[in-house]
Parts: sequence; structure tokens; C-alpha cells
Amino acid sequence: MTKVSAIIVTYHTGQRLKECLYALSADPDINETVIVDNGNPVDMQNWLAAFCAHRPKSKLLTGHGNVGFGAGVNRGADAAAGDHILVINPDAVLRRGSVASLQKTAQDRADPWIIGGKIFDLFGVETRGPRRRELTLWRAVTSMLGWNTWTLEKTTPPAQAIEMPVISGAFFLTSKASMARLNGFDEAYFLHAEDVDLCRRCREAGGTVWYDPAASALHYGSTSDAPSREVAAHKADSLARYFRKFAAGPFETLAVSIAMPVMRLALWVSGR
Repeated sequence: MTKVSAIIVTYHTGQRLKECLYALSADPDINETVIVDNGNPVDMQNWLAAFCAHRPKSKLLTGHGNVGFGAGVNRGADAAAGDHILVINPDAVLRRGSVASLQKTAQDRADPWIIGGKIFDLFGVETRGPRRRELTLWRAVTSMLGWNTWTLEKTTPPAQAIEMPVISGAFFLTSKASMARLNGFDEAYFLHAEDVDLCRRCREAGGTVWYDPAASALHYGSTSDAPSREVAAHKADSLARYFRKFAAGPFETLAVSIAMPVMRLALWVSGR
């Protein structure tokens, strides 16, 4: 099998980060762990340094400050030794055997390719986002109003790997060659929507995006102590960038300009 480097971008993640890292270090299909410390409390920084000091296959990138999720992944990918890149959230726990399944799905695929897996909660229920339709302004607005026209977790899950317009940046496999061809994540997104952008650019470049239900990870979610309204503001900024970047003509650009202040307010009020 091709060597795999796991990349974890962490910012004030909390104790779940340790569980994530222990699972990765014990997984026989992970050849290297690259931890990108975007900013953690001193006690966690010390713990990460000790963790890596006792594990020669672990790398710690620190001292650069909070550069955002996409930029953090890009830094990790540049430092990774493996030809395959597993991106996983710091509050997620990889299920044993998932990497082998993702690599099987990736076999013989031409670059660029991205393969996501099932993300489930403490009750084993698929969370929101691992399977998604193409994001449009209409789907964003309707989903925000409570009519979910975007994500597919309420639909019947596939029995085998299938092509999917968008998967979650919280858990996916790709290749270093694919990331290089796509120039990595667009670092203008600080947090949120960078995965949607990456999947879209992958497909527009002639590549494929896949969802593999046999690969999975437990995602605790909401473990960071970052202020919720600060996160919501980043989400609003990212959605605005995405829709402006891919707007099809002046009419759609105008629609984005009208819709985004309302969406921004709704996100700020809800704090999500």
C-alpha cells in the first residue's frame, strides 16, 4: 500500500485531540502523523511536544499562529512524507481499517481525486455533511431556514463507494499529487467552505470526488473553546467568498450581495 501521512490541524481543540492522536498512532495503516498546531494552550503545547518526542513517525509544526484550517492543511501536506494524505479533524477518532478501504477506493484513479468517508456521532448516527450535493445559493438559504436541500445524511446511505459532489473536510483521503495539482486548499477561506471549494475545483479539473461508506470516523464535534459567534463570522465570510468566486454572471453576483447580509445576520444570531 502507498504510504499515508495523517494531517491534523488543531486550535484550542481540548482533550479530544489526545484521543484522536492515540488512535492514529496505533493504526497500522498510518505511516506518519503531522500535527499542525495553529494555537493551543501551553499545557497542550507541552503535551504535543512530548507526544512527538516519543514517536519518531510524528511531526509537530508550530509557532506559525492561527493561519486557518485550509492553510494549516497545506502546511501539513508540504511537510508530509507519504504519497497519500489523510485529513482528519482533531476531535475525530479514526475507525481501524478505514484507511485501507479508502486506499482501495482510490486504486487506479487518475489525479486529482478526493475520497471522504462516513462521519458518525456518539450514537453511531451519520452526522451532517459527509455526503452533500453541490452547494448553491438556493440550497444555502433554504437549509439555513430549516429546509435542508443540501446535505444527504437523511437519505438512504449507499452500500458501496459512489461519486459524490461534495464530501466533508473533517475526514478524507487524497494524494499529494492531487493536492499539488489543485494548489491545495484556497487559503483565502479561514474556516468553513474550503472543503466545498476544493471538491468543486477537483471536479472542474477533470478529477473525481467519492464517498466510501466502509471508511468512518467518530466525530465528537464542538470541542474547541473558540467563541461560537467568532466561528459563525468566519463561516459567513467563507460562504460569501465561495458564492462570489463561483458566481455565474452579474445576476448571480447581485443575488449573493442581497442574500449574504441576511445569512450573516442569521449565522450571528444563531451562533452556529
